[in-house]
Parts: sequence; C-alpha cells; structure tokens
Amino acid sequence: MGTRGDEARATHSRRSVLAAAAGVVGLAGSASLLAGRDRIRVLAAGSLAAALEDRIGPAFEAATDVRVDGEYLGTNAILRLIERGDTLPDVVIGADVSLVRDRLVPEHARFDLEFATNEVGIAYDPETDVGSRLAADEPWHEVLAAADAGAIGISDPDQNPLGYRAVHLFELAEREHDRSGFRDVMLERSSVDGQEGQLLGGLEAGNRACAISYRNMAADRDLPFYALPTTYNFADPAFEDVYATASYTTADGQTVTGSLVSYTATVLDRATEPENGQRFVAFLGERPSLLEGAGLEVPESLPRPSGDFPEAIQP
Repeated sequence: MGTRGDEARATHSRRSVLAAAAGVVGLAGSASLLAGRDRIRVLAAGSLAAALEDRIGPAFEAATDVRVDGEYLGTNAILRLIERGDTLPDVVIGADVSLVRDRLVPEHARFDLEFATNEVGIAYDPETDVGSRLAADEPWHEVLAAADAGAIGISDPDQNPLGYRAVHLFELAEREHDRSGFRDVMLERSSVDGQEGQLLGGLEAGNRACAISYRNMAADRDLPFYALPTTYNFADPAFEDVYATASYTTADGQTVTGSLVSYTATVLDRATEPENGQRFVAFLGERPSLLEGAGLEVPESLPRPSGDFPEAIQP
C-alpha cells in the first residue's frame, strides 16, 4: 500500500480532489460531448459489479450523458490481460492498490485515485448448520473447522485479491487462535470459484453454507454477514503491519502480502476515451455518499491521489 498521510492532510486532500474533479468534469466534459464521445469502457474488480451496474454507472450517465460499459474480473486477471495487450479499457479499477500501482504505473498508466474501502468477513446461509452457528455468534474458526468439505467458498487466489485475502485470513487466524495447520486445512476443504462474481451464487443455490466475502457483496445479495475482528478483516489501517505478515504466491510466481482492502481507479495511457475516463475517475472521488450507498466505506482519508496526475485534476 502507499504511504498514508495524517488526518488533516487527508481531509484537505479530499476537498482538493473534489474541487479539482468538478473542474475536469466541466472542462473535459464539454469537449468530449461536442465530439460525440458518449461511452467509456470500465474494467473493474468483480466485487464492484453490482455497485457499478446499479448505482455508480447510471448516476454517472445521468450526470454526464456518458454511458459506462462495465466488465468485471478479478484484479489479477485484469492486470494480466492489460500487460499482455489483450484488452484496452479506458478505466481500470482494482481492489488492491499496491498491486495496481506495481503493475500498471508507469508502464500503462500515469496516476490512480484511491476512492473507497471494504472489509473481509463471512457471508452465510442461516438455514444451514454452519450458518445457524455463525448467527449464534459462535467462534467462526471453530465453526469453519468443523464444516463439511466444500461447504466453504473462496475466490480463486490466483485471479483476485479476495481469493488471496482468504488465504491471508486463514494464515492470520491460525496464529492468533493458535490453531496449527488451520490455513492448509481450510484451503483443502474450501470450494474455489474462478470468478469473484459467482462466489455468493453458491450460497443462494444451496451448494455451500458460507463464503469468505467482502461486506458489500453480502449486502448486494441481502445475505447475513459475519464480521471478523479488525486484526484480520483487512479494514483497519492500525493493523496494516499485521496484515502484511501474511503472504501468498500465485501460480505465476507473484508473492502478495496482506494489505488493506482499498479500491483505486486509473485511466490507461492508451485509452480511447481519456477525457471521459478522467471524468469518471473524478466522479468516483466526488460522490462518497453514492459509494457508501453501495455498501462501501469512504473514510476521511479518501480520495487519495497518486502518481503523475493530469494537470486539470492535480490537487
């Protein structure tokens, strides 16, 4: 993750970014609309699919007359596609800030805007034995350790941050609760979904009892959510050093360490709609209530810009 400033600097950053964002919407917007540019392609983390399709995309179109065409994959998968030149979206939104910066900046993009956070927990079906025990607030690690094989769903850790955060979660819980071998046992017993967006469908279909999920994903599907302690829910900046002690190495050899769940957006250098892409990134920074309504969190430290911002939106 990037270095975090103090609270006063962060609050000033939000006001500065929002004021500048309004400027870029007005300046870049009129030129784009006159040129007939009325849609952008956004490639985003799967956990944001409902938020972008149901709330953010329609609100942006209503405000700007620019349509958002969204596609949703795991952040790792998105970055691989871009690095190979297999896709060329205008805007990329990832669920791991350091991962996006390490792999896109400066080779494919010059800047990014960190705009919202989330937390990891357990979505569950209350009609199952596992779900009823979680609803009764039994210790989650005891409940999951006793679950049947396949009853626990996780995302693919080689494709998206939610997947490797499940691995990080099991590793951190193993240490905190002194459960030797817990990480490996959980991975052996869990069912892996290749696509983040399909993860909770298994609960609704009755194929599994619970899944390691982001809070907003459970809210999207009106599923109960078991909140985890801040020591391993990847939501509290005070525990960044603790999160970073967990790691996972992907199938292609990249080692990722635990980090805060935070979303960042960037416009690719080769975007076909760079101005409207910048308008969209600015829009994400200026509408915290819209993001919060989609189940995300927007602390006072956000939005946080990084890199070589275009002059029009430089705070």
